[in-house]
Amino acid sequence: MNELLLVKGRVETAWWGPPPDQAPTLVLLHEGLGCVKLWRDFPATLQAETGCGVMAYSRFGYGGSNPIALPRPMTYMHDEATDVLPEVLDKADVRRAIVIGHSDGGSIAAIHAGATQDPRLAGLVMLAAHFFVEDLNIAAIRQIEQAYEAGDLRNRLARYHRDVDGAFYGWNGAWLDPRFRAFDITGYLEAIRIPVLGLQGDHDPYGSEEQLRVLQNHMRMPVQTRLIPGARHSPHIEAPAETLSAIVAFVRDCLD
Repeated sequence: MNELLLVKGRVETAWWGPPPDQAPTLVLLHEGLGCVKLWRDFPATLQAETGCGVMAYSRFGYGGSNPIALPRPMTYMHDEATDVLPEVLDKADVRRAIVIGHSDGGSIAAIHAGATQDPRLAGLVMLAAHFFVEDLNIAAIRQIEQAYEAGDLRNRLARYHRDVDGAFYGWNGAWLDPRFRAFDITGYLEAIRIPVLGLQGDHDPYGSEEQLRVLQNHMRMPVQTRLIPGARHSPHIEAPAETLSAIVAFVRDCLD
């Protein structure tokens, strides 16, 4: 593990494969309870299949990165997309990239691509991203709060996050705040000017297939979507072969 020193502190990073001056970079943005280590073997496999460099970082408050003050603002994903992510890409000297975001990371990727028109981006992959808030989404987040406070989830997450309560409640508290019901990033989709791949498990408790339909309806650039059979909220872990195949094919098309 390495780290980058940003204006607001240090973030944990990891790199697989060639540096950005030798190959395009696949930039991984983790989910709301994720971090670099929780990508597991996905980055190494992705690197081997594509030949690209793969970079992941833990956002502030996650993994080994600097902690944050709570509560998070309702704009925390927008702030990450327009402030932190561009600085990470600059400091890592990323030159040509495809951003791959999971859950919150997918939403951040969409905001970044739509808001910044970053010329480094050749494509965008979103796994189980949220473009608006659904009732089943909120219900699932309430259930995971119970698992954290009464089950063993806290102990399991503590192996990965230096400030486990900050990581959990920063995410959980924001999503369960009544003000967060207004979260809607469909306008950013219309402004994206690069190809997009959207993937979602067909048993995802955090989002319905309507998320993919909204993505298709609001994109003006080429967009591919796929519902992954048998997968829940993490298709790259629950259905790795089909998910990886779709991503690798998309990456090759974008970089040809």
